[in-house]
Amino acid sequence: MILKLDNVNKSFNDIDVLKDFSMKIYSKEIVCIVGPSGCGKSTLLNIISGLIQPCSGKIKHGRFNISYVFQEDRLLPWKNVYENIRLVNKDSSREKCMDFISRVGLKGFEGYYPSELSGGMRQRCSIARAFNYEGDLLLMDEPFKSLDYQLRIDMINYLLKLWDNTKKSIIFVTHEIDEALMLGDRILLLSTRPSKIYKEFIVQNDKMDRSLDDSSLMRIRNDIIHSFQHKGK
Repeated sequence: MILKLDNVNKSFNDIDVLKDFSMKIYSKEIVCIVGPSGCGKSTLLNIISGLIQPCSGKIKHGRFNISYVFQEDRLLPWKNVYENIRLVNKDSSREKCMDFISRVGLKGFEGYYPSELSGGMRQRCSIARAFNYEGDLLLMDEPFKSLDYQLRIDMINYLLKLWDNTKKSIIFVTHEIDEALMLGDRILLLSTRPSKIYKEFIVQNDKMDRSLDDSSLMRIRNDIIHSFQHKGK
């Protein structure tokens, strides 16, 4: 176990967002978090990252670094692809940076600036940058939100290739159940605000060889939808 939240509470202006929220994250796993809009998914990531502090509760972890991929790519516009990726880890070699660039399908674009790239290419660069930071835990807050369906599938494949190389732990927030099914070892469905984990789904299929047509994934998908409609709202 690399991270444990124990009875964490967070309120904003007397509105309870998280109440007695508890969660464990283990090494090398991808945990996907789904739930109703406004239930506190982004707040949870911001608490884990230390960007905001909980009102009460405990967060236990060892000494480790955290990488964060936001909904926006947040690339520096005056630096090219290679420079944006190397910026977060200046000890990384050119060979290593170029390997990340190749793994996310940006080989040949290392000298391009963000304004010269499509939205999907910028987000791929952002993901490569997060992996180059060498954090032990990667937080991803709806990183594919603005992309069309096929591009999301492509991005999932790029992400899985990077994960397979590094095996870092990932917490992935999404509204898209299919994204969670393709990526997650565990899928956590949150309740409405104040949020708790309503139900946990275990996905045993090999992440590197999953298909949404698989009957076991379809059963989990239906179970998530049923839970979402009847209890997760």
